Amino acid sequence: MPRTPREKSPTGIYHIIMRGVNRQRIFEDHEDRQKLLEKLFKFRGVSGYRIFAYCLMDNHIHILIQENKEPLSRAMKRLSSSYVMYFNHKYERVGHLFQERYRSEVVDNDRYLLTALRYIHQNPLKAKMVEDVTSYRWSSYNEYFNDGYLVDKDFVLELFGPSREKALAQFIAFHGEINDDKCIEIEEPRMNDGRLKEIIRDRIGMDASDIENEDKMRQISILRKLKTIDGINTRQLSRLTGIPYIRVWRA
Repeated sequence: MPRTPREKSPTGIYHIIMRGVNRQRIFEDHEDRQKLLEKLFKFRGVSGYRIFAYCLMDNHIHILIQENKEPLSRAMKRLSSSYVMYFNHKYERVGHLFQERYRSEVVDNDRYLLTALRYIHQNPLKAKMVEDVTSYRWSSYNEYFNDGYLVDKDFVLELFGPSREKALAQFIAFHGEINDDKCIEIEEPRMNDGRLKEIIRDRIGMDASDIENEDKMRQISILRKLKTIDGINTRQLSRLTGIPYIRVWRA
């Protein structure tokens, strides 16, 4: 069945989400997060896109972006492919890291641009990872107050006020407002253990608990196949098979 074409933004601006396949972590340490930002900066020179906001969470990324010289799909493919190559080499793993198709929504006016901006910056706050948006290191919020190199600050700040001082004051106030902002979010299908055991048995013709009795190469082949099941995650697969988490993760 063919995929539904993405809606085209009249402004060229989109809120996109790139998520780890089956909720897998895409960052293991600060070096990984910094590497992703470096690549986002590097490929900006190739693709010409503009970044207005970003937030790196453990298993997904939010980016508020405007496409330019090339289609956004091509730019995101370049970014994800380059990062996956780095990640797989560093952690001695193979296979997919990101869900195959990133999610996106059209940002077609200034009001929704600011809504998406706040939603992205408040993601760690709403996930209860921090108590204040200023405390999260891996979002673009603090770039608006320093010499950060990635975000196009002027475009956004002009929407808040004529002078930089007033604009920043309004920027802070806007992020502090109580809100119920709704934007696209990652889809998190979940599957209970009983149902997953049935699916594994149907897929490979054996019980999940028997997989650890197979030789190493056969285990890897089976695990790669099972990791494509929508709704499964690495920790759950490790628990059901009895195979150590790190081996499942690397498969």
